[in-house]
Amino acid sequence: MKSKMTVYVASPYTIGDVAQNVRRSIDITDCLIEYGFAPFCPLYSHFHQMIHPRSWETWMDLDYIWVKKCDALLRLDGESKGADLEVEFAIENNIPVFYEIPELLRYRTEKFNG
Repeated sequence: MKSKMTVYVASPYTIGDVAQNVRRSIDITDCLIEYGFAPFCPLYSHFHQMIHPRSWETWMDLDYIWVKKCDALLRLDGESKGADLEVEFAIENNIPVFYEIPELLRYRTEKFNG
């Protein structure tokens, strides 16, 4: 089995329409799967939160663990304190941050040999 580049999808959640934000994040995650990445979509936790609510801090602690395990972070546009903190954490840990899928695809081709 060929190794796939892992990508953390950082996106808005609570600012704006939560359902639309979750849908958009999942749509982008699906697109990344189609491009051959192994994406991690933290907004899947939306469904966990509905059944077993946790604090914002708990989710951020878990998110940082996943950011650190990924090869790159894709930051979707839109206002988000959590996504901005995830970007800062990625930069501090030398994890490349991208703002568009074409940038991510170029990086994979040039640097990740994907």
